[in-house]
Amino acid sequence: MQLILITGLSGSGKSVALAVLEDAGFYCVDNLPVELVGLLVENLRASGNERVALTMDARTGKAVAGLPAEVQRLRAEAIDVRVMFLEAKRDTLIKRYSETRRRHPLSPLGLTLPECIDRERELVAGISDMAHHLDTSDLAPNTLRSWVKGFAALPAAGLTLLFESFGFKHGIPLDADFVFDVRCLPNPYYDLTLRPLTGCDAPVAEFIRATPDAVRMLDDIHRFITDWLPAFERDNRSYLTIAIGCTGGRHRSVFFVETLAEKFRTSTRTLARHRELGA
Repeated sequence: MQLILITGLSGSGKSVALAVLEDAGFYCVDNLPVELVGLLVENLRASGNERVALTMDARTGKAVAGLPAEVQRLRAEAIDVRVMFLEAKRDTLIKRYSETRRRHPLSPLGLTLPECIDRERELVAGISDMAHHLDTSDLAPNTLRSWVKGFAALPAAGLTLLFESFGFKHGIPLDADFVFDVRCLPNPYYDLTLRPLTGCDAPVAEFIRATPDAVRMLDDIHRFITDWLPAFERDNRSYLTIAIGCTGGRHRSVFFVETLAEKFRTSTRTLARHRELGA
């Protein structure tokens, strides 16, 4: 059985993610209490359901803190359990609630909206280390849908290595474990023939490869990840996100992500994402 648990902050896109999985044929349940997860999985497994998706958040109260132990128990039963943690910047969440005029699930506690967001972040913090993070602050809904589909399609077991390109002028991704800055390298943006292209295009790749410093930095980052990846695997990490940023997130960082993902893809479960390209 493949079980995807979607958790994180209210307003970060959990409903969108669950709808994507439901359309993909998953048996979906929204906001299931943690203490009922084992019983539901047992019943669905007995009835032949092989793909299940659940959402859980602070609405379940302090019981959400028991989720890591439940995940370990299910994995011991040979269930492919994957945890997706959706988050967003506080200002983004406030704007989303203002636009939809919905109440935050923790508002009955008598807290202001910013206080609700901060309190919820505290409640779900214990789940963070075991989860694959998605920062939805600057994502269009279609991009989030695409990323969720990619996450669900990954092969089972092992550490997942995620490379993500971004533009510093749009902010650093919240989901990054490591951040590398390639803004010191020559920028293809200032070549008018390359400006409309991206780091996925051959002319941009040739421009960057012709820069000795770019090749050296690429080798340094590759060597760093290669050297330390086994340590994260020994620490039982399921996901590791490497964010690479340039000014606009369309040329240098995209090239670095594509190149590094290709280098690691033969030995490690690898994903490549480009935040500013919506891909």
